[in-house]
Amino acid sequence: MAQRIDLHSHVIPRPFLDAIEADPARFQATVEQRGERRFIVRGSHAVPLDVAFHDADAKVEKMDRLGLDVSVISAGPPAYCYWLPAEAGLAAAQLVNEGIAQMVASHPTRLQGMATLPMQDPDAAIAELERTKKEYGFRMVETGTSIEGELLASMKFRPVLRTIEQLGMSLFTHPYQCVAKGGMDDYYLRNFIGYPLDTTIMVAHLIFSGALDDCPGLKIVLPHAGGFVPYQIGRFDHGFEVRAEAQQHIAKLPTEYRRRFWYDSLAHLPQSVRHLIDTMGADRVVIGTDCPFDMADFDPIASLEQVPRLSDEEREWIHGRSAMALLG
Repeated sequence: MAQRIDLHSHVIPRPFLDAIEADPARFQATVEQRGERRFIVRGSHAVPLDVAFHDADAKVEKMDRLGLDVSVISAGPPAYCYWLPAEAGLAAAQLVNEGIAQMVASHPTRLQGMATLPMQDPDAAIAELERTKKEYGFRMVETGTSIEGELLASMKFRPVLRTIEQLGMSLFTHPYQCVAKGGMDDYYLRNFIGYPLDTTIMVAHLIFSGALDDCPGLKIVLPHAGGFVPYQIGRFDHGFEVRAEAQQHIAKLPTEYRRRFWYDSLAHLPQSVRHLIDTMGADRVVIGTDCPFDMADFDPIASLEQVPRLSDEEREWIHGRSAMALLG
């Protein structure tokens, strides 16, 4: 039986939180105690600091409750720090990566780490990427789907993508802001709709810009079941066939790129996961919990069992075989 591997599990490590408390102006954030809970606060956005964000023992205890064997931990969006000046952004990324490495070292059979990068400075991002691979042995790296509104497909970031590919690492892309702003301010829609939409916009740009052709070996993991991509990829194809704008940089249908991506199972609807498997293949689907945020799946193994017509082979791929292929 394959190990149950979670590829979408967030942390906000202690070294980073300690640095904020020591110098909030430098990192443009504060750590605040409000009643019985601690928060990381930036502007009007306050995120409660569940202990599993920064305590490796608590993270593993939560994994045990969820029936997970391994989590590949990645920085939560409050720790991306792309909005900081370049020097502070690099310092933040190094603190986060140090903290992730410390958590992994305390539970090396249960936790693996993803690097975070100071993407506002691509040269510094490449240097930090190479450092984390050499010093910590990270096999994956996380970036935002966009960097302060600039999409990952931008030529500015192409050297970073090529370096990830050359190092044999896999890329986990995660939204943190809404590129499309209209109508997102109410009802927490910036997360319900904005995050999946940001992923969809990123994928479209990676395909239509030719970025995936430039990096033919790059493996990319998409959270939240791939956003709207699995359900609208046919519309991309139709647009490619009838619109000259879509044919500027690529010569094949967008659906031919769909298996360049891996997709977590976090759709919150079993029928949607069934469609994801049918469209992309079970060998491109992985467990993703989004723990410990409140939008997480709090019983991921049971959720997968609710997927219609799930075969034993599909279950094996999603539980761990797909993730093992990404992790090498």
